[in-house]
Amino acid sequence: MRRTLVGTAAVLAVAVGVTAYAMTSDDGATVAGGREKADGRPDEMDGENSGGGDPAAQGGRRSPSPAHHSTPPAAAPSPSPPSPTATSAAPARPGVFTPSAASGGPQGKGTVRRWRMEVEEGSGVDADGAAKAVETILGHPRGWTNDPAYGFQLAGPGEPVDFTVKIATPKTTDLLCEVVTPELIGETNCRAGHTVVVNLKRWQEGSPQFKGPVEEYRALIVNHEVGHEIGHEHETCPGPGKPAPAMMQQIKGLHGCKANAWPYDANGTYLSGPHVP
Repeated sequence: MRRTLVGTAAVLAVAVGVTAYAMTSDDGATVAGGREKADGRPDEMDGENSGGGDPAAQGGRRSPSPAHHSTPPAAAPSPSPPSPTATSAAPARPGVFTPSAASGGPQGKGTVRRWRMEVEEGSGVDADGAAKAVETILGHPRGWTNDPAYGFQLAGPGEPVDFTVKIATPKTTDLLCEVVTPELIGETNCRAGHTVVVNLKRWQEGSPQFKGPVEEYRALIVNHEVGHEIGHEHETCPGPGKPAPAMMQQIKGLHGCKANAWPYDANGTYLSGPHVP
């Protein structure tokens, strides 16, 4: 597992094998909880300060939903009986994720990795809209499918997947990514096991260190963390004035490079940099 970490080097000390899993609730939503062995050292990507030790999904318990009742018909007689009032929607449950109902076709020429989009209840993010946004990033001409070794497909409801992309509120992200350093709380994204955890704050606001529209910063989040999912490790700036690799921890500083969200340039050249041990 790879996860992006912003902050002090001391955060790396907590990178000890941790675990994550999602379990299915009766209504098809997934609940952050439990432990499943993680597979790598800490990884930073997004957040003004991103961090924590090796990620593990030990996030929010599902809170029980209170009972709901329909509004009773009016007591006074009327010429025609009143229609019952519809029950209100259930309140958001922290740590509970709703999967997208959207699906898509294969992208790229390589072996297809199937994935699913999930958003936390109460985030205000439309799951289907987010799924299509991530699908567009993964299939972009400058994205990972530029390499014929890679392929992706947005899976439909109930279909098996190779990895999941979750948009989580900052509090739940901290739990999933095991953020323990105070100054990093609420700021991190990570990859935990086969789950890409996107901090709602970063999805909505981007980063003050990244020049460009928030949609471009979302591409950097997805490309960096999915890059780890397909086996890429951190890289650093190849030289002053050159585009920063998508696998560079750009939030830690550009070291003379220019901010960049994509693995490839417009000519199909991989934007690489020296490997970071």
